[in-house]
Amino acid sequence: MTQLLRLAIGAALVGTLALVGCSNGDGSDRPDPGSTGSRSVAGDTVARVQLVAAPDATTVAAGSSDGARALQISRALFAGASTVVLAAADPNAQKQAARVAESLGVPMLLSPAASPARPTGPTSPASQANPARSTPEVAPADISREMARLHASTALTFGSGAARFARRLGGVRVVADSRTSGRPALRHGAPPARTVVLIRRGETSIAALATARAAAARVVPVNGRDLRRDPAAIAAIAAAPVGAVVSIGGSLGAPLQLRRRVDVAATGAQLPGGGQVLLPGRRLVALYGHPNSPSLGSLGEQPLAASIRRAKRLAADYAKVSTVPVIPAFEMMATVAAGSPGKDGNYSYEHKLSRLRPWVQAAGRAGVYVVLDLQPGRADFLTQARRYESLLVLPHVGLGLDPEWRLKNNQVHGRQVGTVTAREINQTTAWLADLTARHKLPQKLVVLHQFRLPMISQRRTLDASRDELAILIQMDGFGPPGSKLDTWRAVLAQPPAGVRFGWKNFIDEDKPTFTPARTVRLVPSPGFVSYQ
Repeated sequence: MTQLLRLAIGAALVGTLALVGCSNGDGSDRPDPGSTGSRSVAGDTVARVQLVAAPDATTVAAGSSDGARALQISRALFAGASTVVLAAADPNAQKQAARVAESLGVPMLLSPAASPARPTGPTSPASQANPARSTPEVAPADISREMARLHASTALTFGSGAARFARRLGGVRVVADSRTSGRPALRHGAPPARTVVLIRRGETSIAALATARAAAARVVPVNGRDLRRDPAAIAAIAAAPVGAVVSIGGSLGAPLQLRRRVDVAATGAQLPGGGQVLLPGRRLVALYGHPNSPSLGSLGEQPLAASIRRAKRLAADYAKVSTVPVIPAFEMMATVAAGSPGKDGNYSYEHKLSRLRPWVQAAGRAGVYVVLDLQPGRADFLTQARRYESLLVLPHVGLGLDPEWRLKNNQVHGRQVGTVTAREINQTTAWLADLTARHKLPQKLVVLHQFRLPMISQRRTLDASRDELAILIQMDGFGPPGSKLDTWRAVLAQPPAGVRFGWKNFIDEDKPTFTPARTVRLVPSPGFVSYQ
C-alpha cells in the first residue's frame, strides 16, 4: 500500500513525525511519488492521512444514501485523516467539496441533514418536494464517531448548515468554504492503485466517489448488476493488479460473490462475443457431431475450417431474427455410445484428447464456443468428465450430458433409453463449478439432453444455484412439428429452479426442420440451439 500513501502519516496515528513543508529539491514542496507529504489548506491547515492496509478486503457499501455509503468507504479505506471535508445538502456545495477532498486526498462526509434515507415505500408530496425532511440515515453520532476514529482535528465545510453541524462536534477546527492552495494533486508518477471501487452506471454518489478517489482507488463503472456481463468493466479491472475491492451500493452482489466475480474479471478472459456470462442475454447456435465423422452429425460433415465457417453462417442466420446476440458453437461428442462393451466394459468410446484438442483450440481462436458432450454408457458422467479436465479449464469450453446413453449395469444401447439421477448430475455439475471457481474461469454452459421425462429422475432437485454455471435442458426429440412441440411442452413442465431451455433441430429427421425464425419464436425462446 506504500504506493498509495500520497500524504503524510500523522504523528498521532503512527508515532512518527509528519513531513510538513518538505522540499523536493527543485524549489517546490511537492513530494516524490510514493513518499510521504502534506497538503496545505486555506494557507495554514495541513492534511495528514493514513490508508487502511487491507490488500484483499472486500467491502459492500450498501447504505441507502450517499452519506451512509461515504461513511462506509471512509471506514474501509482510511485508517486516519487529520482533515475531513464535510458538505451539506446543496449539490453545488457537494461538488466543490468533492474537488477539495480529491485534491487533498482526504475523506468527504455529508452532514446528517444532507443525507436523507431513500424512501422504501410510498412517499407524500411534501416529503418528495423536501427530501431533507426525511429521517437521515447518518446520525450526528455516526459522524462524530468517524471523526474520532480518524483522529480528525479539522473540518473543511461546504454549504449552509455543514459548518454549524461541525461546530457542534466539539474539539474540531472548522474552516468554512475553504479552497486548496492550488498545489498539484499528489498522484503524478504513482503506479495504478490496487484498490478497485465499483459503482453501477447511473447511480449518483458524489461523496462516496470523492472519498474513493481521495484514497487513490481505481473507480470502475459497471453496466447492470453482474460485472461479468460488462466487457468494458472486465477490461478495466484486468488492466492492473487488484487488491481491496469496494462496491458503492449493494446491487453488484454480496461480498463473497462480488469478490469471486472480480477475481474472474481480473483474469481478463472473455467468452466468444465478450463478457464472462453465457445466459441469459445471448443465444448459442451449434453444429452437433464429432470431428471428421459425417455419420454422427453436421459437425463432422466437413473439415475443421469449413465447420467453423458453417457454424458462423448458421449463427448469422439466427442473428437476423434474434433479439439477443448470437454466438456460434460446436456441440462436440467427446464420448460416443458403443454397441459393444469395449476393453473397459462400459459401452462407451472415449475419444483421445489429442483428437479433440485441435478442434477445440481452433474454435476458441475463431470465437466459437464448444460444448463437450458425454455418452457414458455404463460409466458415470463425473468419471468421464474428469477425463477432459484439461479441455474444460479453457474459458470457451462447456459440458453436455446425454442421459439417453447412460446405462444401468444390465442394459445395452438400442434396447433401452438410458436414465440418470439428478444426484449424479448434481455431483458432476458441482465438480465443474468448483473447477471453474478454482481456475477463475468465465461462466460455463452445461447442456442436459432430454426428450422423455424419466430420462432424468427427480429432475426438480437439479441444483442450478452455482454462479459459475448456466444449466440448460435441451429438448432432444425429433419428428414432425406437432410431435416436437408436444415433446417441448412435456420437457418444459414443472421446470427445476434456475434451469433454462434449449432446442435441437434434426436436419434429416425433422420434416420440415424448423427455420431460425420459427425456432426463436418458441416460448421460452431457446438459449441454445443445435443442429444434428
